[in-house]
Amino acid sequence: MEREDWALFRDTGVAHLMAISGLHVTLFAWLATALIAWAWRHATPRWPALALRWSRPVVAGWGGVACAAVYAVFSGWGVPSQRTVLMLAVVVGLRLSVRRWPWPAVWLLVMAAVLVLDPWALLSAGFWLSFVAVGIMFAAEPARAESSGGFAARGAQAFGRLLREQALMTVALAPLTLLLFGQVSVVGLVANLVAIPWVTLLVTPLALLGVLVPPLWHLGAWAVDALVPVLQWLAAWPGAVLLRPVAPLPLSLVAVAGGVLVSLRLPAVARAAGALLVLPALLWAPPRPPEGEFELTALDVGQGGAALVRTAHHALLYDTGPRWNPEADAGERIVLPLLRALGERHDTVVVSHRDSDHSGGAEAVRAAFPEARWLSSYDGDPARRCQAGQRWTWDGVAFEVLHPGPEDWADAGLSTNAMSCVLRVVGRQGASAWLSGDIPAAQEVRLALARPREWATLLLAPHHGSASSSSPVLLNTLQPRWVVVQSGYRNRFGHPAPAVTARYDERGIAWVDSPRCGAATWRSDQPIELRCERERRRRYWHHKITESLGPVLAILPGGERTP
Repeated sequence: MEREDWALFRDTGVAHLMAISGLHVTLFAWLATALIAWAWRHATPRWPALALRWSRPVVAGWGGVACAAVYAVFSGWGVPSQRTVLMLAVVVGLRLSVRRWPWPAVWLLVMAAVLVLDPWALLSAGFWLSFVAVGIMFAAEPARAESSGGFAARGAQAFGRLLREQALMTVALAPLTLLLFGQVSVVGLVANLVAIPWVTLLVTPLALLGVLVPPLWHLGAWAVDALVPVLQWLAAWPGAVLLRPVAPLPLSLVAVAGGVLVSLRLPAVARAAGALLVLPALLWAPPRPPEGEFELTALDVGQGGAALVRTAHHALLYDTGPRWNPEADAGERIVLPLLRALGERHDTVVVSHRDSDHSGGAEAVRAAFPEARWLSSYDGDPARRCQAGQRWTWDGVAFEVLHPGPEDWADAGLSTNAMSCVLRVVGRQGASAWLSGDIPAAQEVRLALARPREWATLLLAPHHGSASSSSPVLLNTLQPRWVVVQSGYRNRFGHPAPAVTARYDERGIAWVDSPRCGAATWRSDQPIELRCERERRRRYWHHKITESLGPVLAILPGGERTP
């Protein structure tokens, strides 16, 4: 399945049906149990000793669990698969021993077993979605009455149960999906009412039986192709997906608790209280810079470039990160998740030049924000070219394109690096930032000589700190307080070059690089401070690089400063 398919499944809330999940493992276990029971029933008349030694329910039950475990391991042993196999084992063991445990005991036992096998599963979205969904289903409907009446009545009862269960999951899991993914599929209820029976009764059996009869895979593919237009139609509805900034953890946890309260069989007052608990997370918005100031975040995209500039009411993305292979790029995996977490819908995207380490994520970003204005140094449309002299102001913050000029566009012999868009951003109080792409020394010198009185508070290191950039002329002219080097850990180019970092140190310029700082955030109204995400949110398993960061002032948790 292509990346666009997964985006469609995610937006319509049916991705759980397309991945290896508890539904598939349970269905496979049910088929395996039925086949084993059938084979055992036909084998025991020929070998009676087998029936005396092992009864058919024991063989079929544990055989089904064993087959489910093999299937789950073969499919990757994800958290939902682990949960399903362990829960099947507990249920089979209890039934065969004629015991009945309350559902919380079974639920907690399986959760503990999964964490014993994989303690880091706590950090997996699948762990929380899987266990919370199962727990809510148990708590909201502990017992299910048998269907009665004719075929039509039983069908109506089954559809009613499906509608109720899906509505329950939609409401209960909405705060959790907001916390984990920053979005909720509004059309998920309708999409799942169509997709669950279609995938469960048609697609999944055909996919499984295709192992034995390969032509059935073609029928399974046809079934998926028939479902996709319906999902595309639902995804095109206005407001099909609710996108919200990711709220702070305390607000998110309160919202998750509220979703659980709304879904349980409780008095109306308790459910109304649960709905009120969800509101703060829905209404929360991340703080923005004040009027006349801006915030710049240099993303940690490895060996490449991507930076987000935010003002009081606008946002600009400078470069979109590298492309690693046809299926993965920084735009999809790093840039877009950050934009969604902040609730940003940027107004302008500037792609400094064509090289893949700066433009590799452009396709994903363009697909997510088709209405944004695009400027680059390689677009054939003159209206989408960055050119020296372009200026605009957002919320009292001035933006100016410094390079390339008309003479550069006329010179067909210039390299892609030499054509890099150079952008200057200036706050109302004078603090400024230079974003310079991969511009080489010759263009740096020309810019510096043309603007001898120019200066910058923060400089995105040209060409990732390459020895062919960050010329003494540019550094002496701009005299930046900070330099941020976006480079990959142990990259094959040796960026930043020792000669370049020596120039920074000689001039007393504080500099950071992505491997040691992670994402670097700087604000024009706090020009002496720069926050390193790797220090603010360090995990215990993160490797701590101990080499000197130069004369760096990083802001750590609690606000203390460390040289």
